[in-house]
Amino acid sequence: SCLCGSAPCLLCGCCPSAKNSTISRLLFTFFLFLGTLVSIIMIIPGVEKELHKLPGFCEGSGSVLGLQTKVDCSSFLGHKAVYRMGFSMAAFFCLFAVLMVCVRSSRDPRAALQNGFWFFKFLVLVGIMVGAFYIPDGAFTSAWFYFGVVGSFLFILIQLVLLIDLAHSWSQRWLRNADEGNAKGWYAALCTITFIFYAASIAAVALLYVYYTQPEGCTEGKAFISINLILCLVVSVVSILPKIQEAQPHSGLLQASLITLYTVYVTWSALANVPAQRCNPTLLVRNSTGSATATQPLTTWWDAPSIVGLVIFILCTLFISLRSSDHPQVNKLMLTEESGAGAGAGAGAGPGGAEEEGGVRRAYDNEQDGVSYNYTFFHLCLLLASLYIMMTLTNWYRPDESLQVLRSPWTAVWVKICSSWAGLLLYLWTLVAPLVLPDRDFS
Repeated sequence: SCLCGSAPCLLCGCCPSAKNSTISRLLFTFFLFLGTLVSIIMIIPGVEKELHKLPGFCEGSGSVLGLQTKVDCSSFLGHKAVYRMGFSMAAFFCLFAVLMVCVRSSRDPRAALQNGFWFFKFLVLVGIMVGAFYIPDGAFTSAWFYFGVVGSFLFILIQLVLLIDLAHSWSQRWLRNADEGNAKGWYAALCTITFIFYAASIAAVALLYVYYTQPEGCTEGKAFISINLILCLVVSVVSILPKIQEAQPHSGLLQASLITLYTVYVTWSALANVPAQRCNPTLLVRNSTGSATATQPLTTWWDAPSIVGLVIFILCTLFISLRSSDHPQVNKLMLTEESGAGAGAGAGAGPGGAEEEGGVRRAYDNEQDGVSYNYTFFHLCLLLASLYIMMTLTNWYRPDESLQVLRSPWTAVWVKICSSWAGLLLYLWTLVAPLVLPDRDFS
């Protein structure tokens, strides 16, 4: 039954009261993390060199765009492998997103594909991964780069929605605890966290000016840092205006400080992709020709923005898999039910919804009356997450026209900067929406 049955049988021993919907989401997320781990392993320098032994994986690169010369793509193998892993994971989740369209409850026969057959789903994923490595070079890497850019931008927007929701929930919970007792302690904690976030943001902005700008030139970097700094100041001031406080008593500087810190991180990540060595000390230029300037091509992908991005990716993906928001608006946007929804849907599962034969408590089906999350939207989120992690692991680099150098394009910079502006505007809208639309309930 663990191969073909429902998802709870896999974890019923260690999670006896888990819900069917929760375990299914965790297992799909595990598939995504497993693919991410394999991608990370493939860009380790030692493993990257071994990929050269794959038949045909490094052949044909020189025939693209009319180039007949032999191109040494050994330093690009990790980059190409990560792109193929990203393609295979995106294809896997796209397949399930299409299969799960309009599934309303676990009584739908297709729900069994969502909640069971894990062994066979793993084989399908492995098969797609193996097949992806036989995709001809051609224009695949260049074309898939733009798919990754669009998918990453959309996933960053999802991250921003989750971050704003987290900030509002965090502030409301602490203020509620302060009203219930020990107000001084909770207010002190609130002020301390807010101060830490703002202090870290100010220090980070100062470092960005020091390391990513020059007294002469680097106009784009100066403009990006300054604009985002001004926008962060604006949203911070707006969050404590009397009219905003009257409409939203729980609005405050904690949310603004968290959004400010994330905006500074996105700005840092964007500046790390500026394709000018003078304005970007962390710029990596990978040359496949093995020129005299370096005995070996640079094979290290990891830098600080990528590591932070990987951590945020993991947290946001787990957030998507485990949590329903406290706010109905966010649940409607993310196509999930409100907290506690579907708890009574386990009719027929025994007392408490989790009772099995012999008195053993097991995981139970909580979606017989209706799904607790939209299956298709969940898989689309994982699809976008797979594209985002693909771009993160490759630092948003792509081969140039000669296919001999990997460079960071301005496309990556503008996508990240635009996403930071979108996040600030979205947070600003959450503040002013009760004033603009007074007839709607934003409690």
